Amino acid sequence: MRYSLLTSRLRLLLLTGLLAAAAPAVQAQRAAGPNRPADFLDPSFHKQRRELLRQALPARSVAVLFAAPVRNRANDVDFVYHQSPDFYYLTGYEEPEAVLVLFKEPQTIQGQAGVTEALFVQPRDPKAEQWTGRRLGTEGTKRELQMQFVADNKEFATAGIKWADFITVHFLELPTDVRDNSRDPADLFNLVATFRQQAAVPADFNPRQAELYASIERYGVANAASLKPYLENLSKQIPALAQDKYIQNYLRATTDAERQKAVAARPVTRFDMSTLDEALDRLRGVKTAPELALLRRAVRISAVGQQEVMKATRPDMGEMELQGLHEYVYKKYGAEFEGYPSIVGAGANGCVLHYIANDKPKVQNELLLMDCGAEYHGYTADVTRTIPPSGKFSPAQRQIYELVLAAQEAGFAACKPGADFQAPDKAARQVVTDGLLKLGLIKKPEEARTYFPHGTSHHLGLDVHDRGSNGPLQAGHVITVEPGIYIPEGSPCDKKWWNIGVRIEDDVLITEKGYENLSREAPRTVAEVEAMMAKPSALDDFKLPELR
Repeated sequence: MRYSLLTSRLRLLLLTGLLAAAAPAVQAQRAAGPNRPADFLDPSFHKQRRELLRQALPARSVAVLFAAPVRNRANDVDFVYHQSPDFYYLTGYEEPEAVLVLFKEPQTIQGQAGVTEALFVQPRDPKAEQWTGRRLGTEGTKRELQMQFVADNKEFATAGIKWADFITVHFLELPTDVRDNSRDPADLFNLVATFRQQAAVPADFNPRQAELYASIERYGVANAASLKPYLENLSKQIPALAQDKYIQNYLRATTDAERQKAVAARPVTRFDMSTLDEALDRLRGVKTAPELALLRRAVRISAVGQQEVMKATRPDMGEMELQGLHEYVYKKYGAEFEGYPSIVGAGANGCVLHYIANDKPKVQNELLLMDCGAEYHGYTADVTRTIPPSGKFSPAQRQIYELVLAAQEAGFAACKPGADFQAPDKAARQVVTDGLLKLGLIKKPEEARTYFPHGTSHHLGLDVHDRGSNGPLQAGHVITVEPGIYIPEGSPCDKKWWNIGVRIEDDVLITEKGYENLSREAPRTVAEVEAMMAKPSALDDFKLPELR
């Protein structure tokens, strides 16, 4: 996943070293009104999340969050709308052109006293709804989502929020690549512009600079060994950073005492982009029981998808065809979308971590890596299996596969509450390094990263690479354990290993006593995979006419 916030990228760089193994996707708007599934998160869940976030705010402050932009696919066709996971987490609202405002202390808004939360949403519009689907509108939002204060988004500009009275204004990175719909005076473009103008956000406010400042404050002492070279490199690339006094003073510090002094000298501003970011990391990282129910279903659907595709796979099938089988299973069980573009890569394609073309006409008998995850009511699974299309691993394929499997077992064993977030990665990486040395693929331990270039774990939830503090593991965290070995053609090793790519990925819930493998229904061992592939498939007799 390509993180939008620099702090998120730094968090991964400094604490986990993850390289994403999947990319994000888009999600449709849930239809307003009756006749929809009954197992969405209850409005009380979102209300509790808002209140916990509000409690994390300092005195005399306000927090502002915007709905995600509508994204254009081509000409007059938009992508299926995907709400901001943070916005959905706090509201349950799945439509665009909206803004949420949370007040630390109760306010009076449009004559209504005691307001601590205000949601401004797009109004009902029968003509638009005939084309693009029903909207909740203000009354529907009040009724369905049980917000304290709801108003038409056109009223955001005239709501009378006293922005100047707040000591601190909290927000996440503001969307800047947003189209301005000249026919809509309260689209996202105008909502953001109204906020910037009324809250007096400086025209030259630099979110990247703010994120770097927050990173120095958060990591500047404890993670100086990683942060300092990162900032030095950025300073060489970006002239403005080389002239930034705060950043350069920090870089000149040589001891922890000097670094603490430099960190403490952060320029004062009333605009804060880090408090919300860190609070949402803490909240979203620990899953509640309602969230786990949805995650479990997403993971089980994905595991069944792996089972069914194993049974159906033949060497003469194409990557795209096999992708379609995974995604059919998802739809069959009510998963609205994929949590990210499916990765179905045979041979050399399996050695490309973000391979999503999936257009090889025949997989033949090269190892087939399938990294696929169903998204159920917003929550996504992330399950990877690697299989031999013939149904039997070759000796070389089996050696690499069993090495990755052993590494995953070591990663599982490190999954326990209180363990460092990097513990599964360290355990898995040691097994891979020792195994590659023994097989003769590498001569020095440090060469192992050539074949195992990504991290072993990431949080999982509303995002495939979800928010999380990446501190010690806690009960309620859901993470992946996904070691891999990728040996592309031309690698400096025996040719018998070329084009073997193996990743085995499971979704793990950290419990009070250890862990639970949520995706255990997907076969993992060589014997289990080969046995599943020997079973008949419901698709064996499914034949489509040949197109000429």
